[in-house]
Amino acid sequence: MSASIARKSGVLCYQQLKAAVKKNWIRCKVPVEERQFQPSSLDLRLGERAYRIVASFLPQNTKVLKRVEPDPVIDMYETDLMMYSLDLRGGAILEKGAVYLIPLLEELRLPKEVRGKTNPKSTTGRLDIFTRVITDFTPRFDEIRPGYHGKLYLEVVPRSFSVKVRTGMSLIQVRLIGGESLMTDREIEELYEHEGLLFSQTGRRIPKKDVTIHDGLFMSVDLVGRETKGIVGFKSKKNSQVIDLSRIDYYDPLDYWEPIHNHPKDSLIIEPEDFYMFASKERIRVPPAYAAEMVAYDAGSGELRTHYAGFFDAGFGYGRGEIEGTRVVMEVRAREVPFLICDGQTFFKVRYERMARQPTKVYGEVGSSYQYQSLTLSKHFRPMVG
Repeated sequence: MSASIARKSGVLCYQQLKAAVKKNWIRCKVPVEERQFQPSSLDLRLGERAYRIVASFLPQNTKVLKRVEPDPVIDMYETDLMMYSLDLRGGAILEKGAVYLIPLLEELRLPKEVRGKTNPKSTTGRLDIFTRVITDFTPRFDEIRPGYHGKLYLEVVPRSFSVKVRTGMSLIQVRLIGGESLMTDREIEELYEHEGLLFSQTGRRIPKKDVTIHDGLFMSVDLVGRETKGIVGFKSKKNSQVIDLSRIDYYDPLDYWEPIHNHPKDSLIIEPEDFYMFASKERIRVPPAYAAEMVAYDAGSGELRTHYAGFFDAGFGYGRGEIEGTRVVMEVRAREVPFLICDGQTFFKVRYERMARQPTKVYGEVGSSYQYQSLTLSKHFRPMVG
């Protein structure tokens, strides 16, 4: 990696991302804003137009817009994927269940040794907005190849609610990575011994002998709800009004969500294709020299997809060392069959990555919304539980 940006391999941090903008690795006609910089990621912004398309796709061996932009010789609605377009500058509604492609304001011009990885912002996942980034000439979502020069495009599918968005809003974030960043199980074990990564809800450090580390750190689901007055989850309602993403702390949760209360057996059957939110039983810490990510759904662990938003920035649940962990909120959707879950059941795992440098600002110091969360809905809803 360029010596002027980083001293060693790992995830680029807050101040390195700022340097990357100055070096034109991240380019935009509209200046990048301070609010976009996070301890170990950069928020990306929606562009001026959204394309309503027939289906998701990957460009494979062509540019993304070749598949959706109208041919000037033929009618615009005769492209193989595009149905129509929306102007986002004054705001537009993305309908539930529809597929959209939105060019982002930012473009990348990465050095050959730097790659990228994208993930929905926490707020995006909690609204059940399915998002993933597409780049030109690629066969995969959310992975930006080393040395990529080009535009970024966001596929957006609102699953539970229709949403109103506008140019400049951020639904997705990118990490830039140089070299090898992923920590081995042995390295995670050593970090656990030194820092303590998992805590109980009462703030007690969980002994390493009581945790499972195998290709990441395993965590479980809470179905008791002692901290949340017996509410253990939320299920999205089938029919509700549009959510304007510019309105913060505005909507009544009961207009959009059904609270799920603790069952005497501390268990719950989740129904296929319904969308749920739960919280972890443990509290997790991410020390400032590290970043973390929830690992994508694993078919071997059950008929579940257990998250949409998976990045944890440096300092999550840690701050400057004064925080004894923060609970993880999970976005959950059952697949083809009803599925029984029980309190304390292993639900997901977290992989840790090394930062290229320790960030000068950690999570909670950059306008973060979820540093002290329990079972917390997105920031658009008025608080309902602690």
